[in-house]
Amino acid sequence: MISTSVFGTQLKKLGFQFYSGVPCSYLKHLINYAINECEYVAAANEGEAVAIAAGASIAGNKAVVLMQNSGLANAVSPLTSLIHPFKIPVLGFVSFRGEPGFPDEPQHELMGEITPALLNTMKIKWEYLSFDFVEVKKQLQRANQAVENNESYFFIVKKGTFEPVKLLEKSMKNFTPKMKSEQVTTNELPSRYEALQVVNSLKDNDTIQVAATGKTGRELYEIEDARNNFYMVGSMGCVSSIGLGLALSRNEKTIITIDGDGALLMRMGNLATNGYYCPANLLHILLDNQTHDSTGGQHTVSHNINFVDIASSCGYQNSIHVHNLNELETYIKQWKSDKKLTFLYLKIAKGSKKNLGRPEMKPYEVKERLQVFLDD
Repeated sequence: MISTSVFGTQLKKLGFQFYSGVPCSYLKHLINYAINECEYVAAANEGEAVAIAAGASIAGNKAVVLMQNSGLANAVSPLTSLIHPFKIPVLGFVSFRGEPGFPDEPQHELMGEITPALLNTMKIKWEYLSFDFVEVKKQLQRANQAVENNESYFFIVKKGTFEPVKLLEKSMKNFTPKMKSEQVTTNELPSRYEALQVVNSLKDNDTIQVAATGKTGRELYEIEDARNNFYMVGSMGCVSSIGLGLALSRNEKTIITIDGDGALLMRMGNLATNGYYCPANLLHILLDNQTHDSTGGQHTVSHNINFVDIASSCGYQNSIHVHNLNELETYIKQWKSDKKLTFLYLKIAKGSKKNLGRPEMKPYEVKERLQVFLDD
């Protein structure tokens, strides 16, 4: 068993102070340490934790993700389609529930057998975290070297690795929404391209634009391939989580995330996390055409959902139904002049621009260009 506080201090010395994760009993003492001593974002699920850590990493933090190995399956999409293609380094700790040869609950049996193989399949470097702190220091040096080389690195953590750390009492945040505006007139249903043109026209030297995967990112690219843009190419549903990690890490910047209805429905728990941490410099725009436009126009179930209500109840300070492009421009300007975590909902027409191109830069080149912009 290793001292959790000494271990955490060693991580701090290496620059790891931003954590996101989902609890596991094998990791509870490290999670308690992170909550007590560092910046810790409690995610709704493991994939969201990876996306939040990715945003923090892009912003310049050395980021840590913590999860049970059962949740590793939940994180496969962002690990393979966000972390890998964008070369975003995160340090991961995943528990070893269901370790072969040790009795555990039946739901952990198979994942215990395949956890090492799953990390290998995802081409993530990993090792078992030692119980010997002399060896642990060497392991952390190897992990840190990988992260500094833009590679993720994971440790599989066995039962009883960390000494107990008591979770300190902390008051929970309670945010009262300031403004909720429902639909009051007919939606004008502009195209997504027209809406993105309005958003893009209002950017300034402090604005980061994060566009959801598929047609949203590709249309933003066609409008202007700007160095403050981040075009997601996978990890569907994670755009606002990346935005949260960016917003919490770089509060001098304004972060605009542009979501789609299918994507938001896929990971709607993100809204609760965003609302709780409530960064004022995050604007979350949902363009809802009630279809999976990038995969052939199959319908979503968004016509039954009141996203404005949900965002407001999750803690977004302003949640606004936008009826047309003029209102979209007005509310973006209003957010820029009086920043509060804001959700803008705009219903748009189905379909997309014809002969749509794709970013010619590699995903990791888009990330590196954005990082240069962030540091200018």
